[in-house]
Amino acid sequence: AKWAPSAHNAQPWRFIVVTDTSLKSELLEAMADVWVADMVKDGIPSEARENQRKTSVERFTHAPVLIVACLTMKDMHRYADEARQKSERDLAVQSLGAALQNLLLAAHAKGLGACWFCAPIFCKETVQRVLKVPDDVEPQALITLGYPAEKPRAPSRKPLENYAYLDYWGKKL
Repeated sequence: AKWAPSAHNAQPWRFIVVTDTSLKSELLEAMADVWVADMVKDGIPSEARENQRKTSVERFTHAPVLIVACLTMKDMHRYADEARQKSERDLAVQSLGAALQNLLLAAHAKGLGACWFCAPIFCKETVQRVLKVPDDVEPQALITLGYPAEKPRAPSRKPLENYAYLDYWGKKL
C-alpha cells in the first residue's frame, strides 16, 4: 500500500491492523448496532434486520485480520476557499483508494483472500471510539484478510464498451 501514488506524495492513509479477537468482536458488534439502527430508520422489518446483522458479523468474524483504512488530511494542502478544499479532500480519498488497491493486489499475489468493505464510512464515530482513532482521522474502509478456505470465482464485469470511450463521451472504442 505504501508505494501507491498519492497527491503531493502526502500519503494520506493510515492503517489499523486488528488481530485481537475480543477487539474485533467489540468493533464488529458496535458497527452492527449502528447498522441495525440505520435499518430501523429505513423501515427494514425486524427479522430481516437481525438476519442481515448476523450474516454481516459472521462474515467479518471469520477473517483472521481486519485492516481499517483511515484518511488524514494532515499533510494535504490547505485552501481558504471551500471548493478547492473539497477538491483537495477528493485527492486524498483517491490516494487512499490507490493504496487500498495496491494492498489488495499484494494480498492476492501472496495467496491471501482480501475484501474491501466501505462500512466504516457509515459509522465513523463508532470506529473512532472503539479503535481510539483521533477525531481528525477518518475511518474509510475495512479490509478482511486471510487465507481463503476455497478459491472464489472472479466476479463478473461489465463489457469494456459499457464504460470506456474513445476521444468523447459515448463514442465507442
